[in-house]
Amino acid sequence: MHDDFYETNKALSEYLLFHYGKADEVLPWGFGPSNSLNYPVRCITECIDAKQIPNNARALDLGCAVGRSTFELARHCDESIGIDLSDGFINAAKQLQKTGKIDYSFIIEGEIGQPATAKIPNEIDRSRVSFEQGDAMFLRKGLGVFNVVSMINLIDRLPCPKKCLEQLSSLICPGGQLIIASPCTWLEDYTPKTEWLGGRTSSDQSFQTLDKIQEILDPSFELNGKWDIPFLIREHSRKYQWSVAMATRWTRR
Repeated sequence: MHDDFYETNKALSEYLLFHYGKADEVLPWGFGPSNSLNYPVRCITECIDAKQIPNNARALDLGCAVGRSTFELARHCDESIGIDLSDGFINAAKQLQKTGKIDYSFIIEGEIGQPATAKIPNEIDRSRVSFEQGDAMFLRKGLGVFNVVSMINLIDRLPCPKKCLEQLSSLICPGGQLIIASPCTWLEDYTPKTEWLGGRTSSDQSFQTLDKIQEILDPSFELNGKWDIPFLIREHSRKYQWSVAMATRWTRR
């Protein structure tokens, strides 16, 4: 498994830029997929039903990375908890929660870097947000129940995504919302093929990720929204990963 990538300085730099980079930092060209920027924010703003979130709501952001979607959830919920397996990501997110900013650099070319500062928008109440290191498949006891749970680009990086999904009915209160977004990039580097939720053929039948998610979440959840959300991860000024996530919203019955 390649979990170690998420503890490297390269990964931290890329994800701080992915989550907090200004448009001209991420995409310094007058062309390109500008509608793919600000992905962690758009996964929240485009997918949650804000009108259905009650007062005193709690949110859980599983696989939060460096935390941008966790902060965005704090606009709608009194408490927002971000959990990620990477110590490096969580340490950066904690600093952002404490001070509102963190200095870093991103790659221009080779060893040449450009200094930058990741900042939390002033209007977000950082006191509502907390971060902790944890495994999405083995969540600690005592987390309680939540009105919103988000899982952004997580399920195809877990050794056993089914195990993670099977916990959710006990974590989300009736009427609560579950947001799952993923590019469905199933790789044996992260997930044994027997545990893939999609992209596999079994007994001469092929199945895709959404079908398996629905099978696991039934009968506790009802699918009530689906979107195709593009995103862009910059490696350096001339190399990018452009992907389209399948995003879904589920309501706890």
